[in-house]
Amino acid sequence: MIKKISILVTVATLVYGCTTVPLTGRRQLSLVPNSELLPMSFDQYKTVLSENKISDNAEYTRMVKGVGAKISVAVEQYMKQNGMSSQLNGYAWEFNVIEDDIINAWCMPGGKVAFYTGIMPICKDEKGVAVVMGHEIAHAIANHGSERMSQGLVANGLLGGASIALGQNPTLTNEILMQSIGMGSQLGMLKFSRTHESEADKMGLIFMAMAGYDPHEAPIFWKRMDAASGGGNRPPEFLSTHPNPDTRIKDLNAAMPEAMKYYKK
Repeated sequence: MIKKISILVTVATLVYGCTTVPLTGRRQLSLVPNSELLPMSFDQYKTVLSENKISDNAEYTRMVKGVGAKISVAVEQYMKQNGMSSQLNGYAWEFNVIEDDIINAWCMPGGKVAFYTGIMPICKDEKGVAVVMGHEIAHAIANHGSERMSQGLVANGLLGGASIALGQNPTLTNEILMQSIGMGSQLGMLKFSRTHESEADKMGLIFMAMAGYDPHEAPIFWKRMDAASGGGNRPPEFLSTHPNPDTRIKDLNAAMPEAMKYYKK
């Protein structure tokens, strides 16, 4: 009897604790509201910045902050047009460049973005930065971090969201929450699944297009990124869980007609 009740509770949680990813329409498990997720994300962002050197490269900083501002405005516009502005409640956009040779960039839940100087030569210019910026912000808008947290809670039998789970097993819950937004990670980021990466690619195309950047730059950037892997050597962290480069470029080109509807020169 207890087992049956447990199964029913789990099923109910999975059914009622679901949301839809903006733009793609995929249903995702969502048990952790932004009211719980964003404060932890913001604290971790402060920690990452305090433990790393902020780049003094004025050109890199100008590009990242400038492109970030344009794309964040585009995201807000997109969400407003689609009646989803409430999903951005609590967001506090911030864009920084960290001095490190790591080829990487990320966006934490709530709009906290960081680029490493190692990725900037591959971005090359504002258009390349826009490709990466749109992709990383898309992870946050798609609530991929919250989804990973929710999956971790359910996998460990902790149902009802983070606050309830903390009462059930505070140590384990904190570990799940920290891992899901990258706390304790050297890079301060979460490695997403290939499904998440593909979603971020498609959403990122539209976001960069709305911000005034030609989405055709995306396949060009990813070819440069693929070349940075050294032809079969260990790929950059930025590519560690991403789709096969040829598959990614093919999918980006397939999504191009839709993205171009949003592009205004």
